Amino acid sequence: MKQVVQNYKSGELAVLDVPVPGCKPGGVLVRSAFSLISTGTELMKVSEAGMSMVGKARSRPDQVAKVMQSVATNGVPATYRKVMGKLDSYTPLGYSLCGVVEQVGAGIDDVAVGDLVACAGNEHALHAELNWVPKNLYARVPDGLAPRHAAFGTVGSIALQGVRQGEPQLGEVALVIGLGLIGQLVVQLLAASGVRVVGVDPDPVRCELAERLGAAACGDPASAAVEATVAELTGGHGVDQVYLAAGGGSNQPVELAAKLSRDRGRVVDIGKCRLDLPWNAYYEKELDVRFSRSYGPGRYDPEYELEGRDYPIGYVRWTERRNLACFLDLLALGRVDVEPLVSHIADFDDAVETYQRLKDGDLKAVAVLFRYPEHAGEAGEAEAPAMAVPAVRRNGGVSAPARSAKAPVRLAFVGAGNYATSMLLPHLAQRDGVELSTVVTTTALSAANAQRKFGFAEATTDLDAVLGDKYIDAVFVVTRHSSHAELTRKALLAGKTVFVEKPLALTEDELAGVLAAVEESGNDRLQVGFNRRFAPLLREARQRFGARTGPASLRYLVNAGRLQHGSWYLQQGSEGSRFAGEGGHFIDTASWLLGADPVSVYAVAASGNEDLQVVLRYPDGSTATISYVTTGAPGFPKETLDLVADGKVLRLDDFVRASVYARKRWVSSRLPKARDKGQNAELAAFIKAVRTGGPMPVPLESLVTTTAATLAVQAGLSGGAPVTLAGAR
Repeated sequence: MKQVVQNYKSGELAVLDVPVPGCKPGGVLVRSAFSLISTGTELMKVSEAGMSMVGKARSRPDQVAKVMQSVATNGVPATYRKVMGKLDSYTPLGYSLCGVVEQVGAGIDDVAVGDLVACAGNEHALHAELNWVPKNLYARVPDGLAPRHAAFGTVGSIALQGVRQGEPQLGEVALVIGLGLIGQLVVQLLAASGVRVVGVDPDPVRCELAERLGAAACGDPASAAVEATVAELTGGHGVDQVYLAAGGGSNQPVELAAKLSRDRGRVVDIGKCRLDLPWNAYYEKELDVRFSRSYGPGRYDPEYELEGRDYPIGYVRWTERRNLACFLDLLALGRVDVEPLVSHIADFDDAVETYQRLKDGDLKAVAVLFRYPEHAGEAGEAEAPAMAVPAVRRNGGVSAPARSAKAPVRLAFVGAGNYATSMLLPHLAQRDGVELSTVVTTTALSAANAQRKFGFAEATTDLDAVLGDKYIDAVFVVTRHSSHAELTRKALLAGKTVFVEKPLALTEDELAGVLAAVEESGNDRLQVGFNRRFAPLLREARQRFGARTGPASLRYLVNAGRLQHGSWYLQQGSEGSRFAGEGGHFIDTASWLLGADPVSVYAVAASGNEDLQVVLRYPDGSTATISYVTTGAPGFPKETLDLVADGKVLRLDDFVRASVYARKRWVSSRLPKARDKGQNAELAAFIKAVRTGGPMPVPLESLVTTTAATLAVQAGLSGGAPVTLAGAR
């Protein structure tokens, strides 16, 4: 079998072929499905191994003390041989995994062959294809919990034990210093316990992540905003608990803990940071300093860990194993979400490269998983290797509602937010043959403002009245993402032609509901606001590029940028991810340029942020790579695109300039004013279809496949494998 090892003397990392461990009594043999890299503990060990001997000594003074004791006892030559022999040996890495029981040892009756278990221990839950794990260091995985999530069991137990040491109570306020892997889990556990959490970390990306996962506020340790937030939440008294989840040699965490704690507050050390306690500060507040010992009671006790001797529950409620089982239950119940922490899933065979990228900083991650191919997709793994693209069924009926050709096209708007009032209504208000009939909003004032500014005949908050108005030809749905599918469904059932801004749906069920309305009503008059395919500059560039005969490669860089704090786009629980909301734009553009719909989607996420790489494959072998990034420079263009095929290259620079490199080069003139991303041309095509009863600007089947492909991105991120779009044209 294969196992990841490191030589502590040279720093060499390797994947070695080693013998399969025997299945001893009192434990089980587990074949790994996913194992977790601890980006704190393991990377510290990997970094130490790359140091000089002096550096190693400085980083481990405890080991130096042992060496000096050995010198006093055994002499220099014997001690030297002993130390060098130990250093120049391969040592294992890893301590948190999930896998399938392959063999059961004598004395084990709580699991059987084929069961999925989470395993712990730096000697038993290693980055290896097979591990022997003693009874008290594994726990059965609840039904329905994905193995990649269960692989977080050990680090989750560490965070859970730390929270238990803090003894949080409902309504208290806690400070978490260090928002790495353990810190992010501590934040969620505290929030689930009814505690308001303030997070501290110099990395703004990790601060944003912690806020999404339940923290009230987060900031840089040097920021006055953190102190102000603590004062506001606690009435100036200070936090009830501080959790030190940071590492490194700085003494800033313990000093900040004293500064922001209340009188007789509790300070819990979970990480491995410097602990030079400022005596006056801790003495004057009589702070209670506590240590959290790894996964919980039983840790470092060989009788518990190796011999399986449990502690009576009446005396020790939460042991290592009971903490492990508890954390798995919290995951299964949705009280804790580890999916946003997964920055990267690497194949086990790529372990050395992955560690090197982490060490060099090329891969910045909160959590990284190794995937073992023998069991990917088995034992309850919630991967989505295929996603069905729903078929569009039309149940008879009249495709285009009858209307007088001379009558104006009467429009109703549901929603009048920023996008509607800046990108759609200005074009429609000036268009001949269009009547802005009614605007519907949830608040009366926003409807009145839109009526006054754009000349709507009526303003209301009554959606049903609009859908029941037989004189309204088309309904624009321009609301928050979570309402798009339901409003579209209702409008289709009411017989209206519908223009819905992207996204059409946020889930497969929502998409199915829209198509059920099409089938039930026979009304397929639907357009989604994918405007970029209508952009005049891109259309001209496509025409100049001409037809192609061979497969194409397309690269689309979207420099999306960071969102402002408080943006509703950050409400991922209700409004979906940013890519779920915006990604359809870019997938549709790629598909239009390539003249087909995608047949598979592969997605990977960058470390600790929303940066995505999405690879689409098309029927003729063409590929499109969409790089959706939020961490780029604000001054860089938002969208750049390159299409390469048949010895030709098309380039689009942010809808300002386009060029085609072929036998004859063509370069557009730079647009003098605002970028035209196609909204006006899209609206013209939509109004024409409504007026004439002709085909909609984009076939419904294409809109459905684009939506399914956008949804498949999240499924691909969750499963770490390409997602086939079953049924795609």
